[in-house]
Amino acid sequence: MDFWPEFLASSSGKEFVGGGFGGMAGIISGYPLDTLRIRQQSSKSGSALSMLRSVVATEGPCALYRGMAAPLASVTFQNAMVFQIYAILSRAFDSSVSANDPPSYQSVALAGVGTGALQSILLSPVELVKIRLQLQNRGPTTLHPTASHRGPISVAKSIWRTEGLRGIYRGFTITVLRDAPAHGFYFWTYEYAREKLHPGCRKMGDESLRTMLVAGGLGGVASWISCYPLDVVKTRLQAQSLSSPRKYNGIIDCLKKSVKQEGSGVLWRGLGTAVARAFVVNGAVFAAYETTLRCLFNNGSIQTENTF
Repeated sequence: MDFWPEFLASSSGKEFVGGGFGGMAGIISGYPLDTLRIRQQSSKSGSALSMLRSVVATEGPCALYRGMAAPLASVTFQNAMVFQIYAILSRAFDSSVSANDPPSYQSVALAGVGTGALQSILLSPVELVKIRLQLQNRGPTTLHPTASHRGPISVAKSIWRTEGLRGIYRGFTITVLRDAPAHGFYFWTYEYAREKLHPGCRKMGDESLRTMLVAGGLGGVASWISCYPLDVVKTRLQAQSLSSPRKYNGIIDCLKKSVKQEGSGVLWRGLGTAVARAFVVNGAVFAAYETTLRCLFNNGSIQTENTF
């Protein structure tokens, strides 16, 4: 693969650094909406607005950030790895293209699929801990109402002690099934949208901040719409623990029981919240990522004028 010397010489891990900053920006900007999404998916009713009012009234506004330490602590490394792996794979799938030219859209999509599958190894345990914390203190609907954890370390220790390694990776298969195609849509939509909004920017890297925000937001929306029913199933499976009655016995069983008991609409419950969050979060992710790369590569300052 002839791209390796050129790519490594010009990159030097800068995508890793940029991805880390992008991940932190995404988590901080969208975590309250993520908490509402998780609660909508695990409940039988309630709009995002009514759930927001209920959470703030009964648990306080800080409850919207409960469990954020787990993804925030890992997100720098996780997102950094995602963007570095994506950068390498997108070139590996299109090694005939010069290092100075952007990879093809087909390579972008394939690299996204590979990146999504690989990042699930790290993401699955983190999301498991996050979901357990986000669903804590919910009275009768809590799967294990007697347990009260003060943070992600407490949850992780409890899962390891009672369920072992298998418990830590509960939901891993559904996470891979969700993230592999979703990341393909994610990166392809971002690259396609930014080029349409600012022709030539994929090669020149001269798009405006507004273009980054919009293209990143559209990429996030496309990825969530493509995988949302699987995300609902993943949330319900990872919310289970050995200390509570087992409701679902796998992906297919969870899918069948959820639809039978609550209708097909259950697979799209919380989609509005997820899409709103995805646009905000991924706009921030890509804007922070691209801005960091420009600073590291010394390609000049980011333009903020309207270019479309």
